[in-house]
Amino acid sequence: MADSQLSAALPPAHVTPHPMANPGYGKRSAPGQLRRTAHDFAHLPPREAAIAGYVDRLPDGADISVKTLAKHLPYGQCALRTALNNLQRAGHLRRGREHLADSGTRRWITRSWWSRTARDDDWWAAFTRGAVPEPEQPPDRARPTRSRAHILLAALGRTAPALSLSQADCAALAPLLMEWFARGATDEYALQALTSGLPSPVHHPAALLRRRLTDKLPPEPVRPPARPPLRILECAKCRAPGRPEALPGGICGACRGEPAPSSPHTPLSPPEVQSRVAEIRGAMNQRRERTPA
Repeated sequence: MADSQLSAALPPAHVTPHPMANPGYGKRSAPGQLRRTAHDFAHLPPREAAIAGYVDRLPDGADISVKTLAKHLPYGQCALRTALNNLQRAGHLRRGREHLADSGTRRWITRSWWSRTARDDDWWAAFTRGAVPEPEQPPDRARPTRSRAHILLAALGRTAPALSLSQADCAALAPLLMEWFARGATDEYALQALTSGLPSPVHHPAALLRRRLTDKLPPEPVRPPARPPLRILECAKCRAPGRPEALPGGICGACRGEPAPSSPHTPLSPPEVQSRVAEIRGAMNQRRERTPA
């Protein structure tokens, strides 16, 4: 549905490739999305559905700013800004800032997170805390038939003919070698550890390698605990930053017309401020007089 709406909305001569944003900016896909179907945006109005279908097919890193979209879609900037705000209310888009903790600096990056699957406010709030798991690999995706460990074990016979293994032996020993790689071992390190100082003759290559893979297992490196990314979402209208729970539908309370919360403290008048300052100064002078020189 969104495809037909987008095809009708786009001009026939639309052949200009969509530009990418500067590195670190642009569209970023949210994790855990469902597979793409022809009815992903059927619940949206025609204009929003067409724009959502276009943005959804852009690669990560594409520039999805209002000015850039206006150059590639038959809508003005005002209409696009309104449509993106509506997509934010519908749970497909969130804009905010993310702290680059791994850069060693205090740098913040403006992000635009996109989700083909509509998300509610609770999901986006969990996403800002880093509590949403990364998407798992689709089951129909072609996976490599042989792992890195399997390939290394199968090639041992070229370096040490006495360690030639069968297909079944490689499959059985590969999980043990994968643990080596998980602990930072390189192919060269594993090859040296498994082939050096072999007895003569080797009666059971698989049994010997199983013993070495167990006894020579490298120590597990000390890894600092992973810190969740620090993210702040923004209001779809005024772009004011705020906590996700204070932005239902991506809109802050002020833009929804809610009254501002009253301050628990009444501000002091200028005479009251001067009186308080005089009291503090008097107390400080008395303290100095009581203090022996």
